[in-house]
Amino acid sequence: MCWLCCTLPLVMLLSLSVSPAASSTGNPCCYYPCQHKGICVQVGTGGYECDCTRTGYYGDNCTLPEFWMRLRSALKPSPSFYHFILTHFRWLWDIINNTFIRDTLMRLVLTIRANLIPSPPTYNSAYGYISWEAYSNVSYFTRVLPPVPRDCPTPMGTKGPVQLPEAKLVAEQFFLRRTFQPDPLGTNLMFAFFAQHFTHQFFKTSGKMGHGFTRALGHGVDLGHVYGDNLERQHQLRLFQDGKLKYQMVNGEMYPPTVLEAPVHMIYPKHIPPEERLAVGQEVFGLLPGLMMYATIWLREHNRVCDILKKEHPTWDDEQLFQTTRLILIGETIKIVIEDYVQHLSGYYLSLKFDPELLFGAQFQYQNRIAVEFNQLYHWHPLMPDSFVIKNEEYSYGQFVYNATMLTDYGVEALVEAFSRQRAGQIGGGRNTHSQLLNVAIGVIEESRLLRLQPFNEYRKRFGMRPYTSFQELTGEEKMAAELEEVYGDIDAVEFYPGLLVEKRQPNAIFGESMVEIGAPFSLKGLLGNPICSPEYWKPSTFGGAIGFEMVNTATLQKLVCLNVKKCPYVAFWIPEGDMEEMAEAAVSSSGEKTPSSEL
Repeated sequence: MCWLCCTLPLVMLLSLSVSPAASSTGNPCCYYPCQHKGICVQVGTGGYECDCTRTGYYGDNCTLPEFWMRLRSALKPSPSFYHFILTHFRWLWDIINNTFIRDTLMRLVLTIRANLIPSPPTYNSAYGYISWEAYSNVSYFTRVLPPVPRDCPTPMGTKGPVQLPEAKLVAEQFFLRRTFQPDPLGTNLMFAFFAQHFTHQFFKTSGKMGHGFTRALGHGVDLGHVYGDNLERQHQLRLFQDGKLKYQMVNGEMYPPTVLEAPVHMIYPKHIPPEERLAVGQEVFGLLPGLMMYATIWLREHNRVCDILKKEHPTWDDEQLFQTTRLILIGETIKIVIEDYVQHLSGYYLSLKFDPELLFGAQFQYQNRIAVEFNQLYHWHPLMPDSFVIKNEEYSYGQFVYNATMLTDYGVEALVEAFSRQRAGQIGGGRNTHSQLLNVAIGVIEESRLLRLQPFNEYRKRFGMRPYTSFQELTGEEKMAAELEEVYGDIDAVEFYPGLLVEKRQPNAIFGESMVEIGAPFSLKGLLGNPICSPEYWKPSTFGGAIGFEMVNTATLQKLVCLNVKKCPYVAFWIPEGDMEEMAEAAVSSSGEKTPSSEL
């Protein structure tokens, strides 16, 4: 026993090994030899060390499990198994959701997911090793895995072609929509626009600084898309009276001001006159009426909350009203994202719960950094349909984008109703990106190559999934699998973003297993890592007392919309049940076979 205690830590710490093949490449780390989160360090000209510290494994390549890790691995269910359990047996989950077991499971979900994200951050696009610069320079997106070494034989390490196919070719062959594939679970455009609107507060690649850099220095839910990402922009948007933001009234309803009233930089085509250019926190939101619709809803919510706080605290000045309202809206956002948005995209029957106190007894760091991989992963453009239907009027992309007056012409209620009833596209399975959005997908692939992201399978291993062994296993079919093999040559050479999009969709899910298992840890760590969720902040006084705390704890998507419009429309992240039934009947009549209820 004493011999084991003395020698095992030394074996676990650093194991020196030389790969015969490695000496011919110059950098053995190109083979990704270190498993189970072990860190590869090149030694000399042909050797490497795997740092297995605190991985639960030891040996030359961190492949030999310690006793407790062996036991844990034997008992741990696979992601597909617990996805099945969480998306079936509704009667059982209806019982669990009304017991203390719900809190226990939610705490487990949060801790397991969040622990997959390194905190403090480790790498960035300039530093593939631990450094103070990688930690302290928040101008960079962080990274979970270091870049592929520059001196590897192929762009993906050692597998695949020496020169990857053109990004345009990959996008056209595997992403481009042939026929619109609607999401079989009934996800709608209200969800699609929420995803785009919400993430644009922290996904802000800095073109001027280069790839791998971000302008969103908050690195999380700070509502920079509502208030601006710098103090100057925030001040231009503020009314400086009763804590409110500037606004204009159109047909008796509140809308964002124009750039004439709030002179901030907004991206609009030259032909749109200044009096039609609405000014909000995010400069790109004029692109789509769906984004400006959400911007309007949050503007109204901010000013509504200011009125409530002003009545509750008549002695407060403008600054305190503004700052406290911002904290309330951050709380409302996180509550809606977890309990409405993440609940929907997970497909789980376990009712997710936003309760920061669940983590107060656990080790948890209240900070967050947005990762390059999270930014790449979140390009969900297959959600967008072929056209947009509002009050029986159909709009093409050319008619819809930069349609500056659509919001004020139709009103918020009409857009919410229309987007809540129109189905979004399916993300998983590939070949469902509209041609108008293909250039964005091409840009994602090109960026991933410039940043030298590791292969898709390496990310599956990093997030606790078994790597795919064949293209057919990845796609779940034969035709696309054969085409992928022709392009990439080896399953271990498939790139990160293409792998996510072509992966077969899970049953009862919007997309494939990897999108959930990789995306969820980033999302939950970012949400619960927010300062307002810390023990020092999470108390009524932070939010202006019991009334503000109550607004945070009772927030829902439906309340957000309905408290800020005259007549409450149908609002949800899925199309109505009646439309789902019609969808099922259409599927039966077109195929001659009944669509399984588990698929709807």
